Amino acid sequence: METQVLIIGGGATGTALARDLALRGVDCVLVERDDINAGASGRNHGLLHSGARYVSNDHEAAVECRTEGEILKRVAFRSIQDTGGYFVAVAGDDEKYVADFPGHCQRSGIQAKVIDVAEAREREPAISEHAIAVYEVPDASVDPFRLSLESMAQARSLGARLMRRTRVVGFDRVGSRIVGVRVRDTVTGAEQRIEAAQVVNAAGAWAREVALLAGAPVEMLYSKGTLLITHGRMAQHVINRLRKPGNADILMPGGTVSVLGTTSVRVDSLEDIHPTVDEVDLIIDEASPMLPGLRSMRFIRAYAGVRPLLGSPAGADGRNVSRGFALYDHEDQGLSNFVTLTGGKLTTCRLMAERAADFVCGRLGVSSPCLTAVEVIPAAPECEWTVPGRAPREWMRAHGLDDPMLCECEMVSGSVVDLLYASLRSAGDMPTLTDIGLRSRVGKGACQGAFCAIRTVAHLYQRGDFQARRGLDEITDFFRERWRGQHAVLWGEQLAQAELMEALNCGLFGEELRGVAGFDALRAAASGEGTP
Repeated sequence: METQVLIIGGGATGTALARDLALRGVDCVLVERDDINAGASGRNHGLLHSGARYVSNDHEAAVECRTEGEILKRVAFRSIQDTGGYFVAVAGDDEKYVADFPGHCQRSGIQAKVIDVAEAREREPAISEHAIAVYEVPDASVDPFRLSLESMAQARSLGARLMRRTRVVGFDRVGSRIVGVRVRDTVTGAEQRIEAAQVVNAAGAWAREVALLAGAPVEMLYSKGTLLITHGRMAQHVINRLRKPGNADILMPGGTVSVLGTTSVRVDSLEDIHPTVDEVDLIIDEASPMLPGLRSMRFIRAYAGVRPLLGSPAGADGRNVSRGFALYDHEDQGLSNFVTLTGGKLTTCRLMAERAADFVCGRLGVSSPCLTAVEVIPAAPECEWTVPGRAPREWMRAHGLDDPMLCECEMVSGSVVDLLYASLRSAGDMPTLTDIGLRSRVGKGACQGAFCAIRTVAHLYQRGDFQARRGLDEITDFFRERWRGQHAVLWGEQLAQAELMEALNCGLFGEELRGVAGFDALRAAASGEGTP
């Protein structure tokens, strides 16, 4: 296989880069070891930053977020809900920081409007009665999956190629050039070689591993962040704690739920990243002074991701490391056609892609300008079903009793699954239940797939798409991933829900989940041996 540019990594930055290059007429191939947004791009708040979070400690990042947030609201509006955001201080918070906040925002060009506390509490009753100051900023909610899926869909419509579940296993180097990249299909084990004029390493937290394979190490540190998903939507605005960035200081509204977090824990390995009970307790304890209702809230899931941060200073706290990004040309390591793009945030993914595209196009002699800041990302029918509430509206308008409702929590119908399956098959993929869950709301509701996973697989059996044991294996794989996010929040109603899922999976299908993260915790909690 030959191409002008090979992109390694299918997160928000990699897909944005594929779109940017395709709009410039540059042929590119994107390889991703798992699926779109499988790393940090799919394990974040979904917050489109106004930049206000960074005004006191990272002026450059604050300005980048402000500028890029404004651009994305124009060109990616289908993926964004312009919720607005509140920064809330409560009794005991640093009053000097509260007083300095509007000045910091002004220096970064960010609008920060003072809101009367009583008025803010009337709009958002979840805010504590002990609030002492509230400022309104232009934060927003972004659906990272739809953003990346539609960016990649546009790139493919312009000729770009996507290879999912394809892992880079080696580089062939002659002198200063990488003349071939060896990749392996993680499903079939088949290997092939890709020849590219330029190679861009946009592998997120795995960028260091990829760079090492190329003989061009980069310095990075990893910061693990854990977040919780509430059973219902607690607020209409983004609610931020008015203090220097710390643990559990953002409540993010997203569709029918809210996302609460995050933490920052230095980790040395990318293996076995999952939320813990202690992290969940910490998040609730830290956030409750601002949002007291969290102490009685039902949480349906927890999840964790790893931030790829710049540099590796000894003993550095991830909170104090810049959220900026870096583009390494690796020329000092003797390479002339290999680039690493790392760091940054979801909000700055378009800018990161533009800088990388400018650089590789300069090497290629391509003079076409960047269009991603002005051209709207077109809608792609197969990318629209990550949006909560879309399915029932379309289903009630155009379908009826012949279109079964497979997911009652999130209202996903059979016709949606059919569309997604056909779209994946047309790209040459063999769709899995996990693929469908990523591109829809299947498994995202309170039951975490206990019913809809079974119904979806049964629907695909009836269509003839799944045969023999394949569907049972798909359910087991799907539930294993769901379990990883539940073991840290097993109490109250969610414990009963998890017991039901365990009974269905282990009882109905005879599957054994012992040893899977969460199963043993559930057993202990249900038997009274311990309550997380």
